Amino acid sequence: MWTWFYRLASPPYVYRTAAAFAPWFLLIAGIAIAYGVIDGLVFAPPDYQQGNAFRIIYVHAPAGWLSMFGYTLMAVAGAIGLIWRIKMAHAVSAAVAPIGASFTVLGLVTGSLWGRPMWGTYWAWDPRLTSELILLFLYFGVMSLRAAFEDPARGDRAAALLAIVGVVNVPIIHFSVQWWNSLHQGATVMKFEKSSMPGSMLWPLLAMFLGFMLFFGAMLCMRLRGEVLNRERQSSWVREMLRA
Repeated sequence: MWTWFYRLASPPYVYRTAAAFAPWFLLIAGIAIAYGVIDGLVFAPPDYQQGNAFRIIYVHAPAGWLSMFGYTLMAVAGAIGLIWRIKMAHAVSAAVAPIGASFTVLGLVTGSLWGRPMWGTYWAWDPRLTSELILLFLYFGVMSLRAAFEDPARGDRAAALLAIVGVVNVPIIHFSVQWWNSLHQGATVMKFEKSSMPGSMLWPLLAMFLGFMLFFGAMLCMRLRGEVLNRERQSSWVREMLRA
């Protein structure tokens, strides 16, 4: 039953699996994002309050969600590495960090661009924005802490501990618009009730979520392959593969 789980501890298996999935993720991501961009920017009607400025949501919302998903995945992988001592879990955590940080930056930048016409300023110390900025600092902290140790194993453990502690910030980001008086608009898609967006706006947004998610997966596969090769460069299977 748990054979698949323990296969993930095998560097050659992880390397081959990542190589197999990456092109398919990229292909489907390209199709989904192309549909989302065309339908969202050309055919979706303007919002009755925000006008055409709302269209930035097609990049901002998926980027913000993936910033939280990436950090959670990084923390879960770090916990698996600590508990079961699976080195490949630490490799996944290391591969996720720069990708998640990039989506966090994209979410903050697009949010600032949206905030200028809506709030009259690029930045406000709003609970959602502030906690998202803290998330970016946590990403940087995890990456810096891992690189600060000469012993890679110690760096992995220290980075995993920080990631696990910092994951408490993820629900704070998600629920900040409900817990505090926030300038940021509430959830329109990621909520238990029926979405408040009409279908003409919702479908391209869902396509962008799918496309961004698969693009995240493709980038993770690519970075994971590089991480595995770097960590296993002295292994016999890597030397044999390079000779072949």
